[in-house]
Amino acid sequence: MIIAFSRFSFTRLYRSFHFFNSFGSRKHYISNIGILFFVCYFSNQIFAQEKRYTFERGLMGSPFRIIIYSDNDSTANKAAQSAFKRIEDLNLALSDYRDDSEINAVSAQSGTDKWIHVSKDLFYILIISDDISKKTNGAFDATLGPIVQEWRRATRKGYFPDSVLIKDVLSRTGYQKIKFDISTQSIQLKEKGMRLDIGGLGKGYAADEAVKVLKSFGIKSGMIDAGGKLALMDSPPGEKGWKIVISSGRDSIETIEYSNVGMATSGPTYRYLEYNGKRYSHIVDPKTGIGLLYHVRTTVISPTSVEADALATAFSVSGIKEGKKYIRRFPNNKVWLVETKNAKIKTWNTIK
Repeated sequence: MIIAFSRFSFTRLYRSFHFFNSFGSRKHYISNIGILFFVCYFSNQIFAQEKRYTFERGLMGSPFRIIIYSDNDSTANKAAQSAFKRIEDLNLALSDYRDDSEINAVSAQSGTDKWIHVSKDLFYILIISDDISKKTNGAFDATLGPIVQEWRRATRKGYFPDSVLIKDVLSRTGYQKIKFDISTQSIQLKEKGMRLDIGGLGKGYAADEAVKVLKSFGIKSGMIDAGGKLALMDSPPGEKGWKIVISSGRDSIETIEYSNVGMATSGPTYRYLEYNGKRYSHIVDPKTGIGLLYHVRTTVISPTSVEADALATAFSVSGIKEGKKYIRRFPNNKVWLVETKNAKIKTWNTIK
């Protein structure tokens, strides 16, 4: 059997999943966008006692797919549904698209000098974000809500954000403006009008949490595709790892084999703003407030999916030169970054 997955960037758009079923030669197509992830395995009668189960549900604005191996139908179903429930609960709390979400309620209290007690999930995800922000000199920033919202509108309506407006919204961003009180699990947003946006690592976090749920049911071999952010568990029975084919977004392809890691890819292939003959990515540079111009594709392999998710954005923003400095601060991480400028392509690949 061969299962093919596609890559999604950060928000509500869908990717392309091509599922090829060798039993009956049927093809199922779920329309979507992005770079292809091919997760391959070949069944063997020796492992017939462990069946492969696939579950899919639309969550966080993306198709989420869970693939697990189990010798028990009931356990497989209960594990998958419990994992989906965990993801749903995270979405209710962390989605900036929901007016009633915790993250929006917290943002509404910015600039009040009030210490806001937050859930364990939001506190932990912001701690992770803060750590990555510090180690990448702000290339990743969870306070970009105001500028991200402006770019969403600009991309949707096809206009370029006014420079005065960009300057204004940038004044309400900056990871240094989030204060933490670990003893009370509270945060403080120092600037009025700040807005949190964890789109750069939310799906990766959800994938990691789903894996924890599956493990609690005794599931060892499985994979979560959280809108293109992958959390790989133990390998399929009889295999050394999950075989994945990744593309640079142009003509370069690599086949890799991994287990028990997180993976994420970012790129502006399908979400961008076209203006005056230039293509601006939906990924915004925290320092300029402008969508990236030269980024083609970034793939990151990390110990966890949440780290891979955040670093895919951070390295996209930092570019190759600065990224080579930052990766020293992230042991056991690998990256494949492709840039193009003045028709010249530059590649940095540590995945090989």
